[in-house]
Amino acid sequence: MTEALPEYYEFIFNMPDESREAVTNKIMELGSPGFFERDGNIIAYFEYRADIKGLCDELNGFRDVLKSSGLDSAFSFDYSLIPGQDWNESWKKSFTPIDVGDNLTIVPSWIKPDTDRIPVIIDPGMVFGTGHHETTRQCLAIIEKYAGNSGEKDFLDVGTGTGILAIGAARMGFGHVTGVDTDQLAVEAALYNVSLNGLKNVTIGKGSIADVSGVFDVIVANLLSEILVPIAGDIVSRLKPVGTAILSGMLIGQEEDVIRAMKDAGLVLNEKAVDGKWVTLILSLPPSSSRSACRCRETC
Repeated sequence: MTEALPEYYEFIFNMPDESREAVTNKIMELGSPGFFERDGNIIAYFEYRADIKGLCDELNGFRDVLKSSGLDSAFSFDYSLIPGQDWNESWKKSFTPIDVGDNLTIVPSWIKPDTDRIPVIIDPGMVFGTGHHETTRQCLAIIEKYAGNSGEKDFLDVGTGTGILAIGAARMGFGHVTGVDTDQLAVEAALYNVSLNGLKNVTIGKGSIADVSGVFDVIVANLLSEILVPIAGDIVSRLKPVGTAILSGMLIGQEEDVIRAMKDAGLVLNEKAVDGKWVTLILSLPPSSSRSACRCRETC
């Protein structure tokens, strides 16, 4: 006799972009074993429970938390019971390989790579970073642009998530790659994905940029604007004199605060890329910076 598969609730969340990270953190806190992004919505699964009303009440009450934090609280959700269905296989069907830039292809771990391009194998688990979001694609394409003759270059990924940007950098030839994240789930997911790709030159650790030592040729941070602003000084202090900072995760209009903070810390804006509603900034230290010259003597 075949054992019946457990029932799950499938929730479809629609939310403002500025509240997306806060809502997804709440979804994890409430015990979702898996979720993903599709068509701008978050699809999340929860194990069957008799007290489904209690779960909905907690989600509805979270609007007050968003409002008190200054975030847009106008999110909505619908749910349905999925009887006797393998939800894990169901949500996996939503992930498909995607080409990024000139050479990379993001491939889910359960699909055999079938491409002449360079594969970046990712199992997202409960962490975002599948390559389908505009900011991830932007960052990977820009990393590829700065990867020429990168065998001796050091790369830092701040807020690494699944490790997708760190892995992409390693695949593009960066000599040593470091990724950090304050979320233990993200660290575990990134370590697993690094192993899936068979990489030996990628180091993943728990922490923020303040916990990282050394200086880097390229620093990437795909984070919310309110996280980027306070770490401007840390980014500058860990950037080599001729290094590049790639910052993403900002909605159009939010980048001005980030640009101001980075300029105040000593960086200059080289380029601003826009994809849909999202902005990516490329910055560096000014060539004539006396601080750069000093650091060069220390590091050369």
